[in-house]
Amino acid sequence: MYPGEESTLVTSDGVTISANHVPALGRGARDLCLVVAHGFTNGWRLPRVQRVMHRLGQFGGVIGLDFRGHGKSAGESTVGEREIHDLDAGVHWARDLGYRCVVPVGFSMGGSVVLRQAAIGRETVDAVVSVSAPAFWYYRGTRSMRILHLAVGTRAGRAVMRARGVRIGADGWPNPLPMEPVAAASIIDVPLLIVHGHIDHYFPIEHPKALHRAAVSGGNTQAQMWLVDGFAHAESGIDDSTLDDIGGWIRLTCGLDRVGTPAGWGRS
Repeated sequence: MYPGEESTLVTSDGVTISANHVPALGRGARDLCLVVAHGFTNGWRLPRVQRVMHRLGQFGGVIGLDFRGHGKSAGESTVGEREIHDLDAGVHWARDLGYRCVVPVGFSMGGSVVLRQAAIGRETVDAVVSVSAPAFWYYRGTRSMRILHLAVGTRAGRAVMRARGVRIGADGWPNPLPMEPVAAASIIDVPLLIVHGHIDHYFPIEHPKALHRAAVSGGNTQAQMWLVDGFAHAESGIDDSTLDDIGGWIRLTCGLDRVGTPAGWGRS
């Protein structure tokens, strides 16, 4: 397992969250922290998330979280609604540790959480990276999402998910629905990077395009979108070179590296 300092955080709504901090490797001790926000059914201890944390650890300190209802965190998953409180707690911990720049990097469900946290969260961030995120709630246009709706929206589905270690609230999807990610993107005022795969089997490229269009229409001149060939979905699909490009973009965007252009920049 990727080494680090484990801690239990308490969110503003009283949920205890499992977290892990790994200091920067070969970089400024406290110049940058990347807060990794995992996808649905994942958690910071899983190998695919550990790989992401380890790769991003080349660029700064890393904090990994178990969202509520996942891993060793308490509470029940709200599939992206109240998880902004969990991310707030992770960002707050990074600030308490003395990091100057804090940037959440979210995947799938976590990608929607980082957008909403940057738009309406209590803790400020310096930039946002959203990977494989949905733009709209209740999307059912792919087989993978239709299966996910059964898992979240039915009693039998929630029982199956609980057996797999994910606890979902009895009401399933939040009602009323929270602010959509596309609406959040339109009011984010820090640098924003949207990364998505051309072969994503959950959310087709209409989702990142809608997020990017909303950010630009909202006046965010620092919003970028990368569409990556051969990339399917989230932590299990992203390759090391794309993670390296993300880390390079973050450091340049935060003014920590002044020269160099990651090889993947400008992809579409």
